[in-house]
Amino acid sequence: MSKLWKKEVDVNTLVDEFTVGKDRDLDLRLAYFDVKGSMAHIKMLNSISLLTDSELAILTRELQRILSEIEVGSFALGNDVEDIHSQVELMLTERVGEIGKKIHSGRSRNDQVLTDIKLYLKWELGLVTEEVKVLFDLLLDLSEKHKDVLIPGYTHTQIAMPSSFGLWFGAYAEGLIDDVYMLGAALKVTDQNPLGSAAGYGSSFPLDRDMTTHELGFSQLNINSVAAQLSRGKCERSVAMAISCLASTLNKLASDAILFMCGNFGFISFPEQLTTGSSIMPHKKNPDVWEIIRGRCNIIQSIPNEIALLSTNLMHGYHRDFQLYKEILFPAIDDIHKVLAMTKLMLENIQVAKGIVNDPKYDYLYTVEEVNRRVLEGVPFRDAYLQVGKEVANGLFKAGKKVTHTHKGSMGNLSNSEIRNKMEKALGN
Repeated sequence: MSKLWKKEVDVNTLVDEFTVGKDRDLDLRLAYFDVKGSMAHIKMLNSISLLTDSELAILTRELQRILSEIEVGSFALGNDVEDIHSQVELMLTERVGEIGKKIHSGRSRNDQVLTDIKLYLKWELGLVTEEVKVLFDLLLDLSEKHKDVLIPGYTHTQIAMPSSFGLWFGAYAEGLIDDVYMLGAALKVTDQNPLGSAAGYGSSFPLDRDMTTHELGFSQLNINSVAAQLSRGKCERSVAMAISCLASTLNKLASDAILFMCGNFGFISFPEQLTTGSSIMPHKKNPDVWEIIRGRCNIIQSIPNEIALLSTNLMHGYHRDFQLYKEILFPAIDDIHKVLAMTKLMLENIQVAKGIVNDPKYDYLYTVEEVNRRVLEGVPFRDAYLQVGKEVANGLFKAGKKVTHTHKGSMGNLSNSEIRNKMEKALGN
């Protein structure tokens, strides 16, 4: 197998297969970023006279060709190539000769893979944030559309106080703002250039690390070369924590939807093509999509802990354990994209029931409303509370089904425009 580190002796085949693991498949998603990193690196090497202008032109032209192959989907790792870094350097050497071997001057595979991963995670964080914003807009639109439709609110899973679909949809919209803050925090941790830290202890070449920081679009530099390598695990963990928080929000939404779809509730429904049936019960419309969303979100919420355990007790510097971060995090990123897409699809087709709270079993929703009405008429709160409590206990309570909530963030004053402004601030707009 072709390796950047290969010496005279061949490694045992079993050792080779075990240590490479799933890296070849996972590395394909890093291909674009590996080439972009190499293009910035050789430009910097030229600036410090380690590559001539003609060598830079040849290498840049060939790297651009490889980049085009990646973009159209014709790029692949050879069967005997260990990883993306080996593949790109091998292709360069085959196509332009000895010049291709110069590309690795001043860097190690350690800072090369870390640069690739940070560029890739930056890109993924941007995509997830865009998808969250689309879902946020949809939820706020649904909040406005159904703001006057009342539903029961629950505490301890017991009927508590009146709520509304406007309040419910809007709550999840605003909850996504917290997740955008988390995604932004992960971006700040990730958006630091490690290139030039080499194996973790810098290089004797006069590298211009500020130049590669600018070329690669990083907002700042991992200054200390050891600190750059220390960011392995921390970077992945911060991204995992961000998508885990997002998964927590979507998990609760899915759990609500499953309950609200239940025949005992009947608050919401979906077209038959978005539900599944039973092999023996012809009436069933199962919430399988929401259940898989709930399940996948639970799995995603375990990812930060997996990464934390993998990185525990590792001294500073590079360890091959780091390779396994990709196996943990990359599938979770794929899952959060799928979950966001399916949540959007379901909400675009949600059907909301009307007149839910007219059912007599929801009469006790209004006990607090009655207590508050009496307080506004001058009855001390504790006295009003006891009065209504006795009426409930004796079966004498009569529900006055009028809800007059006017404060900011309540059913009668959703303040969705302010929630929208809040999201814009979170996005930095």
